Amino acid sequence: MRTIKTIFIFTALWLLLATPAPALFENKFEKEVENEKAAVKLLREVQRGGYGVVTTEELKKWIDSGKELLIIDTMPYDASYKKSHIPGAGQFLFPIPEMETWDTKETNGKTKDDYVKLLGPDKDRTIVVYCGFVKCTRSHNGAAWAKKLGYRNVFRHPGGIFAWKGAGFPTEGVK
Repeated sequence: MRTIKTIFIFTALWLLLATPAPALFENKFEKEVENEKAAVKLLREVQRGGYGVVTTEELKKWIDSGKELLIIDTMPYDASYKKSHIPGAGQFLFPIPEMETWDTKETNGKTKDDYVKLLGPDKDRTIVVYCGFVKCTRSHNGAAWAKKLGYRNVFRHPGGIFAWKGAGFPTEGVK
């Protein structure tokens, strides 16, 4: 009987010490409320923007298959893009708050014409826009503005560079 108590106490202590502290206090129901908020925010942005969504795995398959596409990183050049971006991606800064009207102060002095020049003349070109992570709105702004400017095959990669790195896919930087 003493051995069973010892094993029980040892097992209980081991489980307590092996479990990360946040997991002991985490409320799975509260976490689900946060997940729901993020999912609904993303869905509503996609509906307002009228663009498609591409997952990290799908984007990697597109790249590996040689699909003709333009990938645009919408984060700050020096603080992010220069350090690490999806291979072959171009860069165009968009702000985090939703950009309903074009404001050159928010786009680092760049105009709609500058964006059109980056996007190119082919309105049927596949364009993929990303930022850092799902909650970031920069990619929404980039995708929504591509649609507003008449481009038809526009996709947002909502997981952004964090999901790309999380999947273990290669990145590149600017030297």
